[in-house]
Amino acid sequence: MQPADLLWHLLLALAAVVITGRVLGRLFRFIGQPPVIGEVVAGIALGPSLLGAVSPDAYAFLLPPAVAPSLGLLSQLGVALYMFLIGVELDTDVLRGQLRATITIAQSSIVVPFLLGAALAVVVAPALAPANVPFMHFVLFMGVAMAITAFPVLARILADTGLTRTDLGRLALTCAAVGDVTAWCLLAFIVGVVQSRQGSALLPSLLTVGYIALMFTLVRPVVVRWCRRLDAHAIDRDVIAAVIVLALVSALITEWIGIHAIFGAFLMGAVIPHDSRLARALEDRIENLVTILLLPAFFAFAGMRTEIGLIANASGWLTCAAIIGLATFGKFGGTLAAARLAGHEWRTATSLGVLMNTRGLMELIVLNVGLDLGVITPTLFTMMVVMAIVTTMATTPLLGVLVPEATLRRASISPQPSGS
Repeated sequence: MQPADLLWHLLLALAAVVITGRVLGRLFRFIGQPPVIGEVVAGIALGPSLLGAVSPDAYAFLLPPAVAPSLGLLSQLGVALYMFLIGVELDTDVLRGQLRATITIAQSSIVVPFLLGAALAVVVAPALAPANVPFMHFVLFMGVAMAITAFPVLARILADTGLTRTDLGRLALTCAAVGDVTAWCLLAFIVGVVQSRQGSALLPSLLTVGYIALMFTLVRPVVVRWCRRLDAHAIDRDVIAAVIVLALVSALITEWIGIHAIFGAFLMGAVIPHDSRLARALEDRIENLVTILLLPAFFAFAGMRTEIGLIANASGWLTCAAIIGLATFGKFGGTLAAARLAGHEWRTATSLGVLMNTRGLMELIVLNVGLDLGVITPTLFTMMVVMAIVTTMATTPLLGVLVPEATLRRASISPQPSGS
């Protein structure tokens, strides 16, 4: 395909997924679901699972195989910048203030689904593990993939239901943030192990720990002082450009270490004070570009890799149901048990378990990392995507049953811009 034709198809694919995502996002918001689920479904609908099955010619025209590499690169840039924004929005002061009260719950919500995911991996490995991947790599990745909570989607659900400033909302946000930091550190370690399969995993692990320590002990104090000086002035384009370059450099460093660029981008965002003028300027000026244009490229790319036809038989759907059941039981059960042991009442513990079962976009990011590394097969990738959608969609209706005031609050608010 000629470069001009490739660009034409890439722009067409982006326009199609943005429009479809906005329409389905509004539809899903209308039925009480996070708009990001509609955007994910849009990517799947334009892929081989729906459009490719209904009209192969239309699918081949809209998303020809030649466009996949370009779409993949664009989606990786979008995800890296998105993770940077997640880091910017992360309130590390709240984490320090409530860490002792929530660490047991947060870690239980990671450990239990991790162990269940690892156990499931042992069972499904003969049928679903890639032939050339070490067994332990597959087991470890499945454990982490089952342990992820979508912190940004959870935050949006709490905001939409008016629970952000309640004790339940603050507890859920803190547990999700602590749990996700743990899960992402585990994923970084596993990616380092997989990437160094021909050598020792010790060096990438040590470099990762050293880089995290460098960012929070040396870089963060400098950034905090810089942000304080910037608070007295308007944030111009040069400052925004400098921060984006720093995020890209940090992403390059972690990619060089061997743990993936998204971790470096996230760390650069995390060292910026979330309540600073710079943080607000970054959110105002680049968040729409990332969430409206670049993330849909990721959804389209993920949609091209999701093939529902791979699990069309009864055995495939039974395995998919088992993945959904274990993922739900692990997150819900682990959180519920820890919350009860911490002294929370049944309704609070149950609601917290439901909230922590939200996976959404973060799960898709993890799954795409696994597919890029060759740790999971396209069939298992599709099953896990279905699990992410089902568990996220279950959150809002279950929360409405457990916390009726959240349903009333949701009905009274006006629609907000789509958030991922």
